[in-house]
Amino acid sequence: MSPVTHFLTGWVVASSVPSLNVKERTLITFAGVVPDIDGLGAIPDFITRNSNDPSEWFSLYHHQLHNIAFGLLVAGIVFVIANHNWTTTLLALFSFHLHLFEDILGGRGPDGYQWPIPYLLPFSNKAQLSWTGQWALNAWPNILITICLLLITFYLAWSTGHSPLEIFSARANEVFVTTIRRRFIRNSTV
Repeated sequence: MSPVTHFLTGWVVASSVPSLNVKERTLITFAGVVPDIDGLGAIPDFITRNSNDPSEWFSLYHHQLHNIAFGLLVAGIVFVIANHNWTTTLLALFSFHLHLFEDILGGRGPDGYQWPIPYLLPFSNKAQLSWTGQWALNAWPNILITICLLLITFYLAWSTGHSPLEIFSARANEVFVTTIRRRFIRNSTV
């Protein structure tokens, strides 16, 4: 699935516990996106695509961080940054695993390659998680999931006053929430 879908999934997970603060919601959200940091190999691949020695980092390394060891490392970092908050840590680990699940469901590339998840790396390369019915990245189920996550995000912004924009700017979050609340009046009288 797309990074936007993973981001929104992480945000919805983070918003499932009202008592979490902005930092904790941010950590959980980014735990749902960070497995795709191994996809940054696409940048040098794009830059060197017409050279005599093009890189193949994306095809060689994408999904190499989609494993239990990296998930536990991310959870450990979240645990430390979140001041030993187990709720935040467990939700971050859950968000990380939802990313893997979403990739198994809908991460097939345009060439039909399924991008299996090497879940037990670096301990073993034998367990490659995949699903023969995997959707293409631009398939309608992925688009529908993203639209549903957007609607949930808008609802959460309206009802809680928190949107993913708060990660980047408190002011942007305030403007967005105010706009949503004005558009969809909270308590209408009949």
